[in-house]
Amino acid sequence: MLCLLLFALLTWQVAAHGALRTLDERWGLALSASAVPAPVAQFFADLGNATVALPVLLAAVAWTLRPAVRAARRGRSPGRGTAAGPHGAQGTAEVAGRGGSARGVLGRSGGGRVRWWVPGLAAVCTMLLVPAVVVPVKVWIGRPGPPRMAGAPHDGFFPSGHAATAAVAYGLVALLLLHARRRPGLVRRARGPVILAACVALVNVGVGLGLVRQGYHWPLDVAASWCLSGVLLTLWSAGRARWYETGGTGRS
Repeated sequence: MLCLLLFALLTWQVAAHGALRTLDERWGLALSASAVPAPVAQFFADLGNATVALPVLLAAVAWTLRPAVRAARRGRSPGRGTAAGPHGAQGTAEVAGRGGSARGVLGRSGGGRVRWWVPGLAAVCTMLLVPAVVVPVKVWIGRPGPPRMAGAPHDGFFPSGHAATAAVAYGLVALLLLHARRRPGLVRRARGPVILAACVALVNVGVGLGLVRQGYHWPLDVAASWCLSGVLLTLWSAGRARWYETGGTGRS
């Protein structure tokens, strides 16, 4: 909700030529003329290209799916014991005999055989939502770009598609690694989540600064993309918790 409110505020200011837009363009021109080395800025700006961010995301998806694929090939539920439950068919029968529900046991383990692919598929679908959300807003607002983009074939730089692509793609990579199973060496250590979050933040700050320094976007274009990315990443996390951890039933 905070990301949505901030995005609404930024959109209103840009569309209404408010005070924030005036300051934004002033800061953008100042940063584009700053002493930040152009090659470094261009390198980080290029990290927002789909040709760079998408392969990184797909590699992370493939990496997190490997244990589940190997487990499925061995004929058991990925990370959930055997296909008949954590103790096999005998264990399922014993649970049912003690008053438990064999259907419930099979449902949990069987759901594991089906839902192991959900995080990766949801990550790809979330990535596909970026242009579906960004492009209509660009067309609606129709904000002109910085002076360097004066000859661009279109007017529509708010929000930044490159900044949104980088934030969502690299954010999903970090979330996939954090939720990956059978990878304790990297993400189960106490500092693992902090390191991943810091890396994603630094990369995205670099992308944003690079886009503004190179004159591709205004600062508010980048900030608005970060707000939209926060919404999309939150939706991915909520969807994973519902359909992966609870087997798609909505119950824990």
